[in-house]
Amino acid sequence: MADRSHTQRRKDRQEKEAKEKTKDGTKVKNEGEHAQDNGEVPSAGASSANNATVDAQDEDLQLEPMELPPFEIAAGDRIDPFAFKFQFKNVEYSSGRNKTYLCYLVDKGNTDDGLLRGCLEDEHTGPHAEEAFFTQCLSDYSPSLKYTITWYVSSSPCSACAAKISDELNAKKNIKMSIFASRLFEWEEAEIQAGLKALQKAGCKLRMMKPLDFSYTWDTFVENEDQPLNLWEDCKDNYEYYHEKLADILQ
Repeated sequence: MADRSHTQRRKDRQEKEAKEKTKDGTKVKNEGEHAQDNGEVPSAGASSANNATVDAQDEDLQLEPMELPPFEIAAGDRIDPFAFKFQFKNVEYSSGRNKTYLCYLVDKGNTDDGLLRGCLEDEHTGPHAEEAFFTQCLSDYSPSLKYTITWYVSSSPCSACAAKISDELNAKKNIKMSIFASRLFEWEEAEIQAGLKALQKAGCKLRMMKPLDFSYTWDTFVENEDQPLNLWEDCKDNYEYYHEKLADILQ
């Protein structure tokens, strides 16, 4: 008797829940129809008409192409520390590193200018930093002075920039130049290797950046807020890897 009473109560509860669901569903349907009649929810026909109107307006609207400003080389005294740690990291595969950072020192000999220091960066979409150096930083070049130029670059020059630098050095014998590179740019390509050899022949000293060079660049060219550089774990191993590759190219 007790079991039948329990079963009956469960059955009554299920029937009650079913009735409430049916009631709620009817209420939602009626509310939806009421909203559509009042214009709160567009009907299928109204939606199609509105889409047709928007399409017609889009056809009438013609956007003129926007002309982008020419690319400019960014110049300054210091590099952002996060940019330095990413761009100068001497990894073997430089995925995502589509800029060249160039830190330079220029000594004009016995002049009142002292040691000139600065940084350039590009995005490989316009004049490269290497080319911009000669037009922006040596715009007052004088054949009567003796220049000693040192670069610390995030990657070695491309073939076009190597040719440009070689031409400058061959034409201006009063310039002595050293390039310290964090990475070798596409060093497996024959034209890149030819460009590096041309640089060496023109008198440019090519070196890979040692761990000590990274620390020097950090201290000299980076907004480091007096914080020391914590070198990445494989910095020395990667230097030795690139040093060997460069030696093989220049031999």
